[in-house]
Amino acid sequence: MVETQKLVFYVTRMPSYTVTIATGSQWFAGTDDYIYLTLVGTECCSEKTLLDKPLYNDFERRAVNSYDIQVTEKLGDIEIVKIEKKKYWMHDNWYCKYITVTTPHGEYIEFPCFRWVVDDKEVILRNGKARLPQHDKTRLGKQHRREELENKQKTFRWKEWHPGFPMSIDAKTHKELPRDIQFDSEKGVDFALNYSKAIENLYVNQFMHMFQSSWGDFADFERIFIRIKNTISEYVMQHWKEDFMFGYQFLNGCNPVMIQKCREIPEKFPVTHEMVKDCLERDLTLEDELKAGNLFIADYEVMEDITPNATDPCTLQYLAAPICLLYKNSQDKILPIAIQLSQTPGEDSPIFLPSDDECDWLLAKSWVKSSDFNVHQTVTHLLKTHLISEVFAIAMFRQLPAVHPVYKLLIPHIRFTIAINTKAREQLICECGLFDKANVTGGGGHVELVQKAMKTFTYKSLCFPESIKARGMDSKEEIPYYYYRDDGIRVWEIIKSFVDDIVHIYYDGDKTVLEDEEIQAFVKDVCSFGMQDFDYCEFPKSVQNREQLVEYLTVIIFTASAQHAAVNFGQYDWCSWIPNSPSTMRKPPPTKKGEVDVAYIMNSLPDRGRSCWHLGAVWALSQFQDNELFLGTYPDEHFIEKPVKKAMETFQGKLDELSKAIKNRNEGKNLPYYYLSPDRIPNSVAV
Repeated sequence: MVETQKLVFYVTRMPSYTVTIATGSQWFAGTDDYIYLTLVGTECCSEKTLLDKPLYNDFERRAVNSYDIQVTEKLGDIEIVKIEKKKYWMHDNWYCKYITVTTPHGEYIEFPCFRWVVDDKEVILRNGKARLPQHDKTRLGKQHRREELENKQKTFRWKEWHPGFPMSIDAKTHKELPRDIQFDSEKGVDFALNYSKAIENLYVNQFMHMFQSSWGDFADFERIFIRIKNTISEYVMQHWKEDFMFGYQFLNGCNPVMIQKCREIPEKFPVTHEMVKDCLERDLTLEDELKAGNLFIADYEVMEDITPNATDPCTLQYLAAPICLLYKNSQDKILPIAIQLSQTPGEDSPIFLPSDDECDWLLAKSWVKSSDFNVHQTVTHLLKTHLISEVFAIAMFRQLPAVHPVYKLLIPHIRFTIAINTKAREQLICECGLFDKANVTGGGGHVELVQKAMKTFTYKSLCFPESIKARGMDSKEEIPYYYYRDDGIRVWEIIKSFVDDIVHIYYDGDKTVLEDEEIQAFVKDVCSFGMQDFDYCEFPKSVQNREQLVEYLTVIIFTASAQHAAVNFGQYDWCSWIPNSPSTMRKPPPTKKGEVDVAYIMNSLPDRGRSCWHLGAVWALSQFQDNELFLGTYPDEHFIEKPVKKAMETFQGKLDELSKAIKNRNEGKNLPYYYLSPDRIPNSVAV
């Protein structure tokens, strides 16, 4: 009789699934709201179940909670988990990291989430296995993909901020963004607050009341520089007047993309042998040095006809579009040998030379550095890392569901990018924004500069090895100290190898790439909407094979991580000594030689107030985010497949080796180059 009772008990007991839920570690990740869960299988779904343990505070920050879900019917294979939040007292957002389900048969299924559950909205999660659209065979899986993308395309909408710009997100403020792409703490990226903190921390607020007065002499700039403890910036302060320091920055400063091999002297820049013969060291003519590959050029043509900042009626500001000829001497140093401050030669546009009066030559170099600073900020930094990364990010959300392997690959590399750009449009580069306070291209000139730069901006320029080669800067033998190139190539190859591993895990051939309608839609969305189908940009509208896909994804990751790091985090090093990198000039470019003295130069350089704003800006922009995630660091496990995790380990190992090699190379150097050391490269554009 006892045995019969036991048999009846085991037969009638309802199957039980164990569900484990992890809450995030961010501030305010926990919730007091009611959380409901539904298991959806191939045959049936469970009832919606309230997850609540009596006398227990569920879903606290960093908590991992487990629940038993009993079902009355056979569910089949669990494909989907539905989460629904209902308010308890008032809406309390909740950040869910992941959910795991253990079936009655002991099968363990992972459901990565890593998103916010807000208001009364439902979140539907697929199990963690990445799938291409053509490999999703069930009706449930196909329906989920379709509905997810339909909802995302309603949420992530394109908007033109200015004509001729890459498209951006349709949101005026950071608060209007979907919660999943907002910063964890908006205060941490408040530009006005950060600038004010920077000015206070650098002890320069004492000079703000003398806003429009000039500094007395070069040493006077030390009054806002004295508290800086930074090896490179102090070395710049000591050596900024020297030609070797001027030339070195074209290779390894924060804008190392302007220099290119000079293949012929442009007609608009009529430099002759007689002008520069005293600078040439090999007993060769200028033409012979040109043929030997020893001449380089930096042309700021993009600055021509840009409107200077006129937001302050009390202070006139000026800009120029200079051309600078550089020479590699017998010690392989890159030195300036001729500077013209306009694109049109003539009596009013003399060619300045190292043999000129010291003040003439120093002012000419300052004009080049001022143009370089503004091109760096607006074109190299804003356009070619921030804005283009936002295009990739928006298209990814619109066209790739969370189950797609490329989504899982890219999501760490677009973290906070849309948020930082939205915040910039809200406070920094908007009309009457902070950008206007110190920069000569403020007040609308920066908009003109982006519009003009877009006309020569191409997809291939984002392919790092090709961009280096296109400028004739690829030979390590000819140009041995170009660390931006050397480290960049190594980081590019490491990223490309990792991407290649991931692509080959999920795409068994070129045909699989062609048949992936979602990846094709992603690439097309970038070109046709994000880049507005500008023919001159030459962005691909499709990818035909695995090789093209690997390059495309490498471009996205490299641009968001390494390229942004290379041109962003050196700003404090190279631009904090104001005379080395003037954000504006208050006198027009000289049209004659021999008429300049130190007083004229001081009256040309930024005044006290603009110097303070400039210093605060480059300090704030050079800081890493709190809890920054560096290249190869993926704490959010979107991938669950073992081959991918192995590829990640290999990736991290190669990055670690490069970081160690760069550290060893830098030891003992007065000017160490560390911007492309992987342990200093954030995963994404987030500052």
